[in-house]
Amino acid sequence: MYPTSINERYIDQAVEELRRGAVIIYPTDTRYAIGCDALNNRAVEAVCRLKGINPDKQRLSMVCADISQASEYARIDNDAFRVMRTNLPGPFTFILPASTRLSKAFKGRKEVGTRVPDNAIARRLAETLGNPLLSTTANWEDADPDDLANPEAIADRYGRESVITLMIDGGTAPADLDSAVVSLLDSRSPEILRPGPAEPVI
Repeated sequence: MYPTSINERYIDQAVEELRRGAVIIYPTDTRYAIGCDALNNRAVEAVCRLKGINPDKQRLSMVCADISQASEYARIDNDAFRVMRTNLPGPFTFILPASTRLSKAFKGRKEVGTRVPDNAIARRLAETLGNPLLSTTANWEDADPDDLANPEAIADRYGRESVITLMIDGGTAPADLDSAVVSLLDSRSPEILRPGPAEPVI
């Protein structure tokens, strides 16, 4: 399905799997993402193992339906809200102080990456699920940039992984870059940590 033509039956099927603790692949406004229910600790651990992420040392990110949902799981002050409202939905990951409502894998983490992609499929998944998805880029070592944009190549690479339950094919990924990363830990002085396909208005 495509962001301009949401198939609610497919969304419901994907969300049903997420609620069972599944790991899925889905499109965003940059690269494809590997995701799971961010409140399901076992699923979060499965994603971390798949991608070789150490949650004690590496930042975890979540995809949200909107800023309102993000505010339930990250602390967003007035200055941070202004920046996010100006730029979202869009290809940006904002680093915010974490709340205590996420899964145990997030516990002890003082910050969390927060995304509201400009992709209706990604946002509808989080909206229907009712909480964020833990999200990490569907990439691999020595991957050809064209393969990272190609859903068939991604399915071929990750189809052999038993942890992946399903993939939503949303067409060729629109960007050959990961999202821009912007720190709002000091919301009065936003800092661009990684450039992306678009320049944030800060």
